[in-house]
Amino acid sequence: MPKKKFQVEFVFKASPNILYGFLVSPTGMAQWFADSVDTDGNIYIFNWSGTEDRAVLIESHEPDYARFRWEWAGEDEYFEFRITKSEVASDTVLYITDFAEPNEVEDQKRLWENQIGELMARVGG
Repeated sequence: MPKKKFQVEFVFKASPNILYGFLVSPTGMAQWFADSVDTDGNIYIFNWSGTEDRAVLIESHEPDYARFRWEWAGEDEYFEFRITKSEVASDTVLYITDFAEPNEVEDQKRLWENQIGELMARVGG
C-alpha cells in the first residue's frame, strides 16, 4: 500500500531567513530535529540516541523551501519545509509535507508537532 502524503502548518514570529537556517543547517537542525546532525555534501546524517539515519537534500531555495528524501524512502516520497510570509499578519508560515502509512498519519503529525514545538522554543513561535 502506498504511503499517504500529508501536510502540517505552523506559524512563527521569526523571519523566513532565520527559520530557514534552522531547517537546513546542521547546527540549526541539531537544536530541534536530532541529537546531532552532520553533512557530507548533500547527505545529512542524523543521530538520535546512537541511531543514525541519512537523508539527501534533493532540492532547496533559500529562504523558501528545502526538500529531503530519506535514503530508505521511495523515489516519490520526501519531507519538505516550505516557508511563506503571511500577507495579513506578517507572520512566517512553515508548511511541512511528509509521507506516512495511512494508519500512521496522525502519529506522524503529532511527531512533527512535538519537533516543531522544540523549534519554536528556539526561534520564537
